[in-house]
Amino acid sequence: MEKYNKERLARASEAVRKAGLSQIIVSDAAALWYLTEEEIHPGERLIVLVIPSDSDPYWVRNRLFPLKSNGIADHPFEDGEDGIGLLASLLADGRTGVDGVWHSAFLLDLMGRGGNRTFVNGSPLIDALRAVKDEEEIRRMKAASLINDRAVRRIRDFLYPGVTEKECAEELRKIYKEEGAEGFSFPPIVSFGAHGADPHHSPDDTKLAPGDSVLFDIGCKKDHYCSDMTRTYFTGEPTEEEKKVHDTVREAGLRAEALIRPGVLLKDIDKAARDCIAEAGYGLYFTHRLGHFIGIREHEAGEVSPNSPLAAKPGMIFSIEPGIYLPGRFGVRIENLVLVTEDGCELLNHEDRGWKAGLRHGK
Repeated sequence: MEKYNKERLARASEAVRKAGLSQIIVSDAAALWYLTEEEIHPGERLIVLVIPSDSDPYWVRNRLFPLKSNGIADHPFEDGEDGIGLLASLLADGRTGVDGVWHSAFLLDLMGRGGNRTFVNGSPLIDALRAVKDEEEIRRMKAASLINDRAVRRIRDFLYPGVTEKECAEELRKIYKEEGAEGFSFPPIVSFGAHGADPHHSPDDTKLAPGDSVLFDIGCKKDHYCSDMTRTYFTGEPTEEEKKVHDTVREAGLRAEALIRPGVLLKDIDKAARDCIAEAGYGLYFTHRLGHFIGIREHEAGEVSPNSPLAAKPGMIFSIEPGIYLPGRFGVRIENLVLVTEDGCELLNHEDRGWKAGLRHGK
């Protein structure tokens, strides 16, 4: 990873220069790991990486959080010492980027320490870098998605009459551990029957009855990177409307994926899926954006939505997840992660999108 860290820091420095900033203060834990491979969660204590426009990056940190030997200059302080004062003494004057998660108490304190500095939101600079994955990130995300493919098959085959949504979620935790994942990338969504009409339903004690629809929206972490996929199954013979809804959602995803290539506006990809669902008469029941970016976190900056200003670039990874949600009845969502390539896209998920799931007789 050291090679990638150096490349990422170099790109960050160049982004700071191009934005006309003197420096950027980075405190977000995911961004710090992306840039340095330091896993830090400081809570209420001060720790930041400063990336100047015209010199080398440096840390200002509470000494309670040890660092790897990574060649970045280090300015530590102890509990009870003036960390903000130390930071203020090191910063250059001029426009300074600050990421959006830094505690306002730290920023307000720094603003009161003098210096000819103005502060702007610096998150978009690092977010733009993280939106385009390098070779190592792509490798890790493919590995996480392969685990997810196996996991969704295993949890589908685990279903039996009377099993609860919570029991499925707990079984999924065991499956991920057995498959070598580090855990969930987000709390899993397990929805039986009418619960599928709630896009963010939390698993409860509802028991599965034969013939119910089952929606799994699941993801794991592997080597710090996230996976995310959704499949919707019917445990018996679906009604004609259930078949139509499932077919429409599958077709909407395929239309969107067929458009993906460098230069295509993400809002046009969203429109392709949205138009497909509207043509089938369910436009009012597709209630969310088509997709989100993903990487170190399950939701990262950038989205595939009607208002997205972004165009697809090689290396971007985002979800394509059309859905139809009929309140009080059922819902269908099918989600895949896609990697934008030089001439199209590559699916990171390979599990079949079909609706059929059998049921075991019992535990």
